Amino acid sequence: MRWFGPGGTRRVLLAETDVRTGGAYQVGFVTEDGLEHYASGHYQEVEHPRRLVFTWAWRDTPDETSLITLEFTAAGTGTELAFLQTPFVDQATRDGHEHGWSGAFDRLADHLASPA
Repeated sequence: MRWFGPGGTRRVLLAETDVRTGGAYQVGFVTEDGLEHYASGHYQEVEHPRRLVFTWAWRDTPDETSLITLEFTAAGTGTELAFLQTPFVDQATRDGHEHGWSGAFDRLADHLASPA
């Protein structure tokens, strides 16, 4: 709830997760233009603490489902994250997701760097 969403996210509206193979999640947020965005999917693989694989689909385009793979590797005193999302219906959709995820990872980094 504190960090999810692309750069400029005004507010996270919803973050519900059931992190287990077959479990579902839903996220929702408001962007700086005032629009609400919702996505959901199911966890395909959960290998704590190394790997997380889940489907991703926006509420308004449910037929455009992609697969996200996150791999976590110990790196010094921290963790390295490898991120892959595929397939996309076109280059514009891919570019929009790249922008959104880059902003979300920046927000996550800021959250992790801030005092508890």
